[in-house]
This record gives sequence, structure tokens and C-alpha cells, in this order.
Amino acid sequence: MDSTGEQTSTACHVVAMPYPGRGHINPMMNLCKLLASKKKDIVITFVVTEEWLGIIGFDPKPDNVRFETIPNVLPSERLRATNFPGFYEAVMTKMEAPFEKLLDRLELPVTAIIGDIELRWITGVGNQRNIPVALLWTTSASVFSMFHYLDLRIKQSHAKIDSIVEQAEKIVGISPSNVEQLRTIFYRDGQRVLELALDCISRVPQAQCLLFTSVYEFEPQVFDSLRATYDFPVYTIGPAIPYLELRQGSCQNKSYLQWLDSQQPGSVLYISLGSFLSVSSTQTDEIVAGLHMTGVRYLWVARGEASRLKERCGDMGLVVAWCDQLKVLCHPSIGGFWTHCGWNSILEAVFAGVPMLTFPLVFDQDTNSRQIVEDWGNGWRVNSENLVTRENVAQLVRRLMDAESNEGKKIRRAAKQLQDKCLAAISESGSSAANLDAFINSISPGKKQ
Repeated sequence: MDSTGEQTSTACHVVAMPYPGRGHINPMMNLCKLLASKKKDIVITFVVTEEWLGIIGFDPKPDNVRFETIPNVLPSERLRATNFPGFYEAVMTKMEAPFEKLLDRLELPVTAIIGDIELRWITGVGNQRNIPVALLWTTSASVFSMFHYLDLRIKQSHAKIDSIVEQAEKIVGISPSNVEQLRTIFYRDGQRVLELALDCISRVPQAQCLLFTSVYEFEPQVFDSLRATYDFPVYTIGPAIPYLELRQGSCQNKSYLQWLDSQQPGSVLYISLGSFLSVSSTQTDEIVAGLHMTGVRYLWVARGEASRLKERCGDMGLVVAWCDQLKVLCHPSIGGFWTHCGWNSILEAVFAGVPMLTFPLVFDQDTNSRQIVEDWGNGWRVNSENLVTRENVAQLVRRLMDAESNEGKKIRRAAKQLQDKCLAAISESGSSAANLDAFINSISPGKKQ
């Protein structure tokens, strides 16, 4: 894009605006990397808060993806872990004005905006400026559908949100796990959080298209229903995970990768319980004790508790504060994944063909767990509603890591079948690849949405 006026006037310039959380920023960036790999003349302005630029600003990215910043919505966005309702409200009310000021100062005209659905103001900004807006949903289509049906029921009945939540099991299209998720949000985070989330969903028809980080073949009935609901394109472009980096070759100079190299194929359990909320110290200690009872080797990403766990894990486990998760899951020594069921982690495990122990904690994770256990069959549930004892931990881990038992073979067949669907979707003629091409064509200069 050197810079003649003609090139500038015909450039495809996309502004990407994620919700300021890792589970939203990562898939948005991975989507932008996919776009950059498919359309070499695209320019992507990736907008983050100042704090998030400090976290991801030095991560590798294509030359045609550039960062711009807006101010933090709170003095420290890490406060989202202790005051999520306040953080959520601030995202909805304090980010719009600085984002508009950013658009005003960009030199290159904006062709399209890719915005996170959980930025309720993003479609209004685009429509006021006559800029097409593509909304990105960063968890499963099943969870999106739950919010859609709840919003529809409220509009149809004109009832108060609290009474609708209490009767959610009567709403067609909302599963029992969805009902529990709604009530958890309502009673833990408060009515205001749910009201704001539903307001975001209610504004989806104002967009020009809808993007999902899922794969069509994972949730075909839900996607067929959504495509019949909206009068604009619904694209499945997933998995929005960093698989392009795998094709560039894995750098093996990380100590944890070297440690994995020294282990037997399929012998290591990978454990990661998320970057936002975690389990209690008591529960962590029970997990450690249960792992030691099994003799199974494990790699545990513990973040804040890494130093304490290192002292307790001994020679059987390797504890790190961070790792390149997709490269770890794709390593031949990994035989299972104990996960909190964040959607991005699930997609990475599916891509790698690794069976899971599901340990849902908050938000959409219970619904995701049920999808793994009941719909896909590539995982088993750890009952996280109460303290999981070391004996239960040991039993579950032995069961998962026994690849020669009948149920061990069955769960691995299911994981392999889902992996095949995932790899087929991103192949040249696959559903996700075709949808990505269609989306790029729709936002290219001279094309209509």
C-alpha cells in the first residue's frame, strides 16, 4: 500500500473493534489474520484499549494489520474480575465516543467495520457514517440463539425481564443448560448485565452481516434457523484460532515444548482453567492430589497460581504461567485436556482432536460443556458445582487417559470425527473457507453488502 492516491482510494480498509477481553480479542485478531492472509491488499486497523495494547502490542501479526488505541474504560480493566457489572456497563457507555474520535482521525477511508456484538453502540456508529458493519459473535451459535429467543420472548410478551427469566424453561428454543446460564447471569451479575446483553442482541438486525467463530457442521440446525431469521448473510468462519501459525512451523525452543518432546505419545494431560476466573485454592489442591494418585503426567497453565503450584506438583507435572495453547494441544504427547470450557479453548481442542474433561465455571461454559458431552461425545463432565475430591479427580483422569479401554477408544473416535469436520471446513472447498471468501467479496470496494 505504498501510497499513490489511486491505491489509497481503492483500498479495502477494515476497522476491527473487539470487546476488551481476551476471549473476544483473540478470535477477532485471528479472524483479521485470516482476512490478511486471503486478501493481500487489505488494511486492517485493530482497535484496543491502552491497557490491552500493552498486553498484545508485541505479539506477531501481519504487516497489513495495525494497532490503534482508545482510552481504558476503567482505571484498570483487570477490575473486570472483581466488578464485572461495573466493567460491562462502562464498555457499553464509555467506549463509543473515543471510538468515533478515532474514526475521525483515520486517514484511510473505512470500507467496513467488524465489531463485537457485545458493543451495543457499534452498529449505530457504522450506520450513522454509512459504513457497513459486520458483527462478530465469539462463542457458540447455541448460546447466541438462547439470547435471541429470550429477547424475542420479552418483546412479544412485554413482560419484565425477571419474570421471563423465571419462566425461561417454557421458551421454545432455550435448552435446560441455557436456562441455568440465564439464571446464573441474572442472579450473580444482576439484572442490568442481562439487560445490556439482550440490548446488544436486539441491535443485531441493524448490521449488514453476522459472523460466527464456529463451524457450520458443528451446529447445522442452529445456523439454518439463524439464516432463516435474518435478512442478511450469516457466515460461519471458524475456528478463529491461530492455526496459520502452525503452518509456519512450531518454534521448539520453549521449555514446555521441549518437556513435551520427552514424554510418551498421548501420555500427558493438559490443564487450563481460563484467564478470567479460576477455582479456589482448596479445589486446586484437590486436583493436584488427585493427579498424583494417578501417576499421569500433566502440563498445567496456572497463571496467577503458577508459583504456588510448582512447589506442590513435583516431578509428575510441569506448571507454567502461559503457553502457546494450540501448539501444546497439537503436540503428540497430549492425550487429554481438562478445560474450563471457554469457547476458544474448545475450538482449539477440536482442531487438535483431543478429548476433554469439562470443568465449566461461569458464563457460557456450562452450555459449552453440555454441547461437548451430550451433542459431540468428545468429552466427559467434571461436576464443578461442588468441591471435586481427589478421589473423583483420580477416577476421571485415569478414565480419560486410558486410550486402550473401550470408552477411551470411543471418546477418541468422536474427537477425531469432530476434528475431521473442522479441518474439512477450513480446507479450500470447505464451508468456513467459502464463507470467508464470500465475506471478503462483500466488503471489497465496489461490492455491495
